[in-house]
Amino acid sequence: MPMLPALNEAEAAHSAALLQRITQRIAAAGGFIDFATFMELALYAPGLGYYSAGSAKLGAAGDFTTAPEVSSLFARCVARQCAQILREIPGGGILELGAGTGSMAATLLVELAALQALPARYDILEVSADLAQRQREHLDALPEALRSRVRWLQQLPAPLRGVIVANEVLDALPCRRFVAAADLIEDLGVTSVAGALAWARRPADAALNAAVRGLGAALGEPLAGGYTSELCLLADPWIASLAGVLERGVMLLFDYGLPQAQYYHPDRRSGTLTCHFKHRAHFDPLIQVGVQDITAWVDFSRVALAGQAAGLEVLGFCTQAGFLLGAGIDELLGEAQDVSEQARLAGEARRLLMPGEMGEAFKLLALGRGCAAPLISFRHQDLRDSL
Repeated sequence: MPMLPALNEAEAAHSAALLQRITQRIAAAGGFIDFATFMELALYAPGLGYYSAGSAKLGAAGDFTTAPEVSSLFARCVARQCAQILREIPGGGILELGAGTGSMAATLLVELAALQALPARYDILEVSADLAQRQREHLDALPEALRSRVRWLQQLPAPLRGVIVANEVLDALPCRRFVAAADLIEDLGVTSVAGALAWARRPADAALNAAVRGLGAALGEPLAGGYTSELCLLADPWIASLAGVLERGVMLLFDYGLPQAQYYHPDRRSGTLTCHFKHRAHFDPLIQVGVQDITAWVDFSRVALAGQAAGLEVLGFCTQAGFLLGAGIDELLGEAQDVSEQARLAGEARRLLMPGEMGEAFKLLALGRGCAAPLISFRHQDLRDSL
């Protein structure tokens, strides 16, 4: 594990308060909670969870950086895809789930205005009150003709016609962890030992057991003994809830992840769980709770199947690099006005596109209903056959 920065006094006090709440929950549950319950508390416990508290999370002062924070080129490409969909659905709107700092929303609205494809409204559904406030401050700088289209929601709108955008949302859904053996699936959860959190195991419940054994059947052979990984049982109802309000339109789901066969490859036997703290990545979610992010990569095959089960069509799947090239990032780069802007945008584009940066690890999965035209996002690459 890399050397992590020490917590300051406020961070230490915050983490200690959440640790106390988690240990109380463990005690009330008889000494064990599954990892999804722990992750829910660590990220979303009211007032104390990572996404419920007031620390900076994104950008140089935070813990990690997302594509919209790297460059406006990303959101401008998303806007081009949204424009295509909105032209097919007159009066359609955009719903952004988990809008971060609001930078993507701002760029999308400005770019869509330039493309003469503004949504009737731009809704944001944000679970973090702190981030919602930051979004308001960011978007208040927009011209009133654009700002007036934005509203913050407490629940999904219904019915919804248009585009649902979710950038790095799926990876933050609480997931279960498991250890597989030939004759037993174990639930890898969390206990408390002398006031500190520790890993613990117990036999998997019916839902986790069936899901892991279903993985083995889908992969063609059981997972090897000792194989440890994650499984997000919440992905299915999450997609179903979105499908339930989507009357006509497209979901654009951006995240880091893999098709199922690659996610559960025999060589990936420790899973994908990752924590982020002040731009250091490490693999221990049981420390400094409440002040670090916890994520797991997305099993895009599971998400695609959940979409199909909810009556949606899989419209395409590609890498972030494939999406950006399909949406015309090269044309945007060609609009640079001078040499310094060309150099700046070229550097940002490399980070978004290169395999060693964000270009290969991040993917786009599009699910939709009632949209006939092939999406421009997949003009360069479509990997649906790998799902």
